[in-house]
Amino acid sequence: MRLRDLSEEEARVIESKGTEPPRSGEYDQFDKEGVFTCRRCGAYLYKSGDKFESRCGWPSFDAEILGAVERILDPDGRRTEIICRRCQGHLGHVFVGEQLTVKNTRHCVNSVSLLFVPKKSRREHGDEEYERAYFGTGCFWCSEASFRMLRGVISVTPGYAGGSTGNPTYETVSTGTTGHAEVVRVEFDPRRISYEALLDMFFLSHDPTTPDRQGNDVGTQYRSIVLYEQDIHREIAEAAIQRLAKDHVFGAAIVTEVKALERFYEAEEYHHRYFEKNPAEGYCRAVVAPKLSHLASSLASYMK
Repeated sequence: MRLRDLSEEEARVIESKGTEPPRSGEYDQFDKEGVFTCRRCGAYLYKSGDKFESRCGWPSFDAEILGAVERILDPDGRRTEIICRRCQGHLGHVFVGEQLTVKNTRHCVNSVSLLFVPKKSRREHGDEEYERAYFGTGCFWCSEASFRMLRGVISVTPGYAGGSTGNPTYETVSTGTTGHAEVVRVEFDPRRISYEALLDMFFLSHDPTTPDRQGNDVGTQYRSIVLYEQDIHREIAEAAIQRLAKDHVFGAAIVTEVKALERFYEAEEYHHRYFEKNPAEGYCRAVVAPKLSHLASSLASYMK
């Protein structure tokens, strides 16, 4: 992960958990439209639309981009620190219950921890507004329906990837000889949902410890896999796997494959929105529907 070189003052705050003096930061009295990113790693953290005037002396936001900010209770238990989830850099503290906005939450953030990107800058530099992620969690009927529930997800397309056989079909992939897995392409707005949040859904929606199998679905086409187009997505996925393994979140070793995407083959039309079109079908009632209910409850804050 590429990290920006920090000045002495930036390092004091971001790395040593310091605090800048009140009313001294460049983003305290600041109302331009755009997105606030992590000064150290560049991750999108806050939208300008969620910034409000709290008169506390530091930039205040009543919401973060989904999955971008991590909360950690201070050792004395009195306050809750907020850090960039991607690079673990210190941002400030979060307070709940002050009744300052309808969301009743205030992220009090050091300006020095942030870098602002104006709304028009991405188009001026020719950057795409949306990013793409690729995940295999077993049957893509489940995968598609799961990721469609998330706020900030623009589209989800079922398909095949990870193998070497050209122009695969559902029938050939089902033989387990093509090397391809059933996957979904997730197009998302990084200003509304982070790649880390997509990984939360990925790991919660399947068992990443069973090689070439998800429940009764057996074969290499059902393996746990993350495919990437950007190196930063690879780095984030690998770091997430390392953290989950270190914390023993699952009862066995994680076997998720992380691999560069060579080509994505879109699945046949009848697979698109399969659960939505066939909710009464046996597999959908027995497997997909209960899973979606569990995910909607477990990741309630991520839901559309």
